[in-house]
Formats: sequence, structure tokens, C-alpha cells
Amino acid sequence: MVVQPVYKEQVQDFALKSMKKIEIIGRNHQDQIYNERDLQMACNSQFIVRLYRTFKDLKYIYLLLEVCLGGDLWNHLHRQKKHNFDETSAKFYAGCVVEALAYLHQHGVIYRDLKPENLIIHTSGYLKLTDFGFAKKIDSKEKTYTFVGTAEYIAPEIILNKGHTKGVDYWALGVLIYELLVGRTPFKTNNGDHMKTYKRILKGIDQAAFPYFLSVKAKSLIKKLCTQSSSDRLGCQRGGINNIKNHPWFATLNWYQLTNCMIEPPFIPELENNFDTKYFEDAECKGSQESIPPDFHSAWDEDF
Repeated sequence: MVVQPVYKEQVQDFALKSMKKIEIIGRNHQDQIYNERDLQMACNSQFIVRLYRTFKDLKYIYLLLEVCLGGDLWNHLHRQKKHNFDETSAKFYAGCVVEALAYLHQHGVIYRDLKPENLIIHTSGYLKLTDFGFAKKIDSKEKTYTFVGTAEYIAPEIILNKGHTKGVDYWALGVLIYELLVGRTPFKTNNGDHMKTYKRILKGIDQAAFPYFLSVKAKSLIKKLCTQSSSDRLGCQRGGINNIKNHPWFATLNWYQLTNCMIEPPFIPELENNFDTKYFEDAECKGSQESIPPDFHSAWDEDF
């Protein structure tokens, strides 16, 4: 008797991001969508959400992405009792971000929209960067002048239209570390007025309030990342991003273990199944026809 082997079909789960064509056209974001697709699809880093394929129909553009069911870092941060992390947790998440930025900068890409909302927690508990809408590939000696980013994270050189490079990502990293440790950004205003936020940014990090519980090493790293002059900013000098990794605040983080996923994350999502989305805010679902976009016939998306 011949025994036939039984092959079990392997199933892989994905996340599907949909964007309304009519809104893309209305905002003149066609080139931005192509840029997002091309840059993210080219990335192959364990600290960046993988983009596998894109699709389209008459109403939507679709991005087929690596699924990460732990929710975004902003919601995880605000689920904490005091809306902030201890230094060990913040160091782990910041380390994941540093590795993501190191990969991008090595490949000539500046990210330009670092914030907790764009950092997703993988099922493993490790952090991954996503949403490449503002990312841009530039030559190592080139500057770019587009005004992009999220107000509380924007570097001074963007506000002043001086031209910017990868240094804007290191500025944003300093802001992110402050937010993870304190629970708010250093330049936050009470009324959300962007102009007031920009004025605070231009006054500098030394004008920001540093709570008593922040360690000397944490303050040092944040201030070195958030220097007004990008040429003086940690990460922008000869040692590059290794200067950030070698800062005393990161002394207790084993970079080899981090890159090889040997560190136990501070939080591992507890999931009932591969489709458990409880760590994400409920998406607004409207049954009315108003929420369904009309068909949009055009040729701009023929390569999707």
C-alpha cells in the first residue's frame, strides 16, 4: 500500500488599506500615492510594515499590507495609567524606531512623519513603522523644501523653509522619546493652534518643561536630538545614527538582541484569533449611500 502524503495548506493573513479614488483626485494626491506605494513596497525591514501588493477598482485603491494586530503606539500609550511609559518600555520602542530610520536612511529615504500614530505594534510585540505618505527618496547631498509633517513633530528647518534632510527624522525622534516618557509632546499647546506650536518649536527645546521624573540621560538625548541647527543634531554628524545608538540613555539596550528579536517586548497583544482587532479604534461604518464613493473612471492609476 502506498501512503500519500497529506499537505496542509498554509494560510497567511494580511491587512487591506483602502483609499477613496475621488478623495485622492480631489486633493491632487496621485503622485503621493504612487510615491507611498513605491517606497514602502521596496522596504524589507522587520521594523517596517511590509507592503506586498496593490489593487484597484472603480471606487478605491487598495494596499495589501503585513498585518499587525497590536494597535498603534498612540493608543497603547494612552491606555497607560498616566499616559506615559517607564524608561525601559520607552527605550525598547525608541530602539525599534531607530532601527527603522537606520534602514530608511541607508537607502536614501527620509520619513518625515514620525509620530506614535504611525507606529504599529506587531503580534510579537515589536514595533513597526507604517504610512509612507510623506516619505521621500533624496540624494545624500540633496535638500528638499516641501512643508510636510505633523505640527508638533515638525523640525525648525521645515518651518523656516531652509531645506531639510534626514535630520528632521532625528528631531522627530527626540520629540517622540519625550512624548513616550512624559505623555505629551514638548511643544504642545492647549488649543491646538499650529502657529503657536511653530513658535514654540522655534524658541527651542530648552524652553520646554522637563518633568522632575525624567532622568539626566533622557534629557540629554532629547536635547541633543532637538537642537535648532540640524548640523549640530545627534545623528547628523560623522558617526551618523550610531551616535544615537551609543548615547548613554541606550546603554542598557542590547542592539544585537533587539535586531534579532531576542528581547521580550514590554507588551505582547493578547489575541483571540488572527482577526482580533480589539486594539484598534472601531472604524466608522455607515450604511448609507453617502459613505460609498462614486465610481471614478480615469487612467492615472493604471499601474496599480
